Amino acid sequence: MKGFDTNLRLQPSPQLSNAFLPKKLTLTNLNFRSSSSPPMLKLFSSSASRAHHHLTPAIRPGPRSVDSPLFKALSQFTGLNRRSNSVTHRVFFCSDSASDAEAVAEAEAKVAEAESEGSDSKSSSAIVSTNPRPEDCLTVLALPVPHRPLFPGFYMPIYVKDPKVLAALQESRRRQAPYAGAFLLKDAPSTDSSSSTDIEKNINELKGKDLLERLHEVGTLAQISSIQGDQVILVGHRRLRITEMVSEEPLTVKVDHLKDKPFDMDDDVIKATSFEVISTLRDVLKTSSLWRDHVQTYTQHIGDFTYPRLADFGAAICGANRKQAQEVLEELDVHKRLRLTLELMKKEMEISKIQETIAKAIEEKISGEQRRYLLNEQLKAIKKELGVETDDKSALSGKFKERIEPNKEKIPAHILQVIEEELTKLQLLEASSSEFNVTRNYLDWLTILPWGNYSDENFDVVRAQQILDEDHYGLSDVKERILEFIAVGRLRGTSQGKIICLSGPPGVGKTSIGRSIARALNRKFFRFSVGGLGDVAEIKGHRRTYVGAMPGKMVQCLKSVGTSNPLVLIDEIDKLGKGHAGDPASALLELLDPEQNANFLDHYLDVTIDLSKVLFVCTANVIDMIPNPLLDRMEVISIAGYITDEKVHIARDYLEKNARGDCGIKPEQVDVSNAALLSLIENYCREAGVRNLQKQIEKIYRKIALKLVREGAVPEESAVAADVEEAEIVSKLDVESLEKENPVSAAKESKEEAETKKIAVEKVMIDESNLADYVGKPVFHAEKIYEPTPVGVVMGLAWTSMGGSTLYIETTVVEEGEGKGGLNITGQLGDVMKESTQIAHTVARKILLEKEPENLFFANSKLHLHVPAGATPKDGPSAGSTMITSLLSLAMNKPVKEDLAMTGEVTLTGRILPIGGVKEKTIAARRSQVKTIIFPEANRRDFEELAENVKEGLDVHFVDDYGKIFELAFGYDKQQD
Repeated sequence: MKGFDTNLRLQPSPQLSNAFLPKKLTLTNLNFRSSSSPPMLKLFSSSASRAHHHLTPAIRPGPRSVDSPLFKALSQFTGLNRRSNSVTHRVFFCSDSASDAEAVAEAEAKVAEAESEGSDSKSSSAIVSTNPRPEDCLTVLALPVPHRPLFPGFYMPIYVKDPKVLAALQESRRRQAPYAGAFLLKDAPSTDSSSSTDIEKNINELKGKDLLERLHEVGTLAQISSIQGDQVILVGHRRLRITEMVSEEPLTVKVDHLKDKPFDMDDDVIKATSFEVISTLRDVLKTSSLWRDHVQTYTQHIGDFTYPRLADFGAAICGANRKQAQEVLEELDVHKRLRLTLELMKKEMEISKIQETIAKAIEEKISGEQRRYLLNEQLKAIKKELGVETDDKSALSGKFKERIEPNKEKIPAHILQVIEEELTKLQLLEASSSEFNVTRNYLDWLTILPWGNYSDENFDVVRAQQILDEDHYGLSDVKERILEFIAVGRLRGTSQGKIICLSGPPGVGKTSIGRSIARALNRKFFRFSVGGLGDVAEIKGHRRTYVGAMPGKMVQCLKSVGTSNPLVLIDEIDKLGKGHAGDPASALLELLDPEQNANFLDHYLDVTIDLSKVLFVCTANVIDMIPNPLLDRMEVISIAGYITDEKVHIARDYLEKNARGDCGIKPEQVDVSNAALLSLIENYCREAGVRNLQKQIEKIYRKIALKLVREGAVPEESAVAADVEEAEIVSKLDVESLEKENPVSAAKESKEEAETKKIAVEKVMIDESNLADYVGKPVFHAEKIYEPTPVGVVMGLAWTSMGGSTLYIETTVVEEGEGKGGLNITGQLGDVMKESTQIAHTVARKILLEKEPENLFFANSKLHLHVPAGATPKDGPSAGSTMITSLLSLAMNKPVKEDLAMTGEVTLTGRILPIGGVKEKTIAARRSQVKTIIFPEANRRDFEELAENVKEGLDVHFVDDYGKIFELAFGYDKQQD
């Protein structure tokens, strides 16, 4: 093949245009031919170097190519016109016939002569001699294409960074052989997430065989259209296949030229497929302007629009990935190539539809928001002109001023000053700024607080006593303290805030008594729990500079209750947490200190607040867990728990009434005996509180409600159906007659009869015999395991967070022998209790030596001391006297006095030290039917303060030395004599 490349200006005159052409190839006699290699004219436009994916169609149809049915179909939906002959083009003639070589050579000479007269031979568009035909190029430079393959008939710019390759390309142009092979680069595992810049760097690093292995075998023979710096413009001609490598630098390969497989142009399947491609292209062109540009450029430069070129065109301009595009390039079967192109175009069509839907939705959203914004602005302007509404800042300022106006005299001066400054600042800020929202929220909190507003307190002691007794049974200590507080307030005419801490086991009514106190004092009630609290900001608030900043709990409390003297219940104060955000216990020091809380500073408000009128009531299970500085600021009132008699009263007067009302049961429908309540308390609810007792009573009444409904709602249908029907007729007649005489009384009587007939069942009786049917089997059994107490076993008294309990100390002999004395201990004992066992062993040996010098039991006996139950952790010093008594009982082989329990810490010299939990331990002894109790002498005052019903029937002895315990435990036979 021979040809030439030059810049010509084509004139309208056919004689002038044909002067540069051979006789057989004129612009006026070029026919549209099939792809069976007839002479073909191709025109490449120098202005057509832009296209999607760096590809530009580079072919222009001849005058008669418009007769092609395919081109006519494209022309119908593109609406494109052929370009005028007056436009400047770069003309490239290529003939596939060797017989035209002389004519082409003659044309080349004429063009060269014209070029020498006025053209610049050094420009990128200078004449490039193309004497070798494309099919004669059997050895070409292999150029890697990084992104998409080059299809025949399309431009592609590539960048060549290797100087050797660039020099070889320039040398090829000078040798009048401007051809190279463009081969797509294969995917590499490391390039999945790499950028295009990284891929180009990797291409430049590949050389020789490494580069050859990364190239696809099938590529495109490309003409080197121009070289500008490191940019090379390639024009695709035909398909190639690499056969072998010739040289490594630059990479040169031998190739085979690939031709399309023969096909029948009249085949109906091929025609149908091609028409479907055109139809799909037409549909896509309606939605995508980008594709219309592709078709316009291609139809202006194509030579003849055949079936193979239609497939290449569709695959080249669609957005398929590199793998799919390479499959189309490698496919030589025209029908299969058309099918592949059709699939890609269908996918592209779906993408275009999705793109159009997304664009439409976004456009509608934006236009709707803009319309709404404009309407709102117009509405504001209209209202402002009519004087109906002022702007936002004026309305906010007016609202804040209205809030403070009624109480302006009560608000402290420094608070008023801050409010005025913030109002002025609000007027100067833009409504859209973030500082505006911060200032608005700050003013909202400042103006909504109840500055100087106090609720009227109740100073009537008698009324307060009635309210407290209505809500709670017992708790005389707490009630007495509240009445004292009221009495002091009445004498002074005003009340000051106090900090009271109620400590006791769960379920004794610590939290509920706080609400009763607030009702008795006629104060607002606010409760918040600090259990697990680990952030100081919850107490003292956040700084206003933080996003989402809020005041502390006390400021929120004042806003919620609307007064400055509420009763604040701080629940679970012994379970405060400590995290990275500070120590809340330390933050509470300022809040709960009567000397400091008159000027409490919240971080958010940044102004002082007077909390001196607030009554703080805290609750705790164990005061040992409260930090000492915080405990020092509180007045502790211990609530030990309830004995059996108190629980019976609470169940009768409070719990049973509430449960009955919650279940909708009337008093005459149920009868719970005292024996059933006593059994429920002793065998199911032994803990110090009454929460579990409340649950069991509610359980009983729920089962009673179910029983009542079943008995009243499921009658025997066969026996009562006729009676029911007759009764309905009679009642209907009676009601009608009564309504005529007295309508009001008739309606009332009929309603009462309906209620009476609603539940007509027998009264449910709950006693000790059927209690298990409602609450199940007993949970607790008698704590008194031994009757009577054997040798080596003594009953002690222990305190737990759930109240008091009895605790047995058991000692037995493991082995005897001279010099084998020793002591083993079990029962999951703590460190303090383990030390108590060692002290008890020493003191017992000393006492035995004094009482029975000849008894060598401890020296020759290995002992084992156990404290059941083994799964319960135990610790504390108060079991020392009990351990000594157990050891001596085993050593003297003598049991202790019946119904005896003791507690007390013992020193090495035998002194008895005071213990805690006197009330709980006394209650536990009564529950186990113990008659005699031994307490340390130092606890006499604690026992005397107990209620008479707790002390009733007990023989209590107070000792300060173990010798007295020895006489009480083992001298009972002498006392009887």
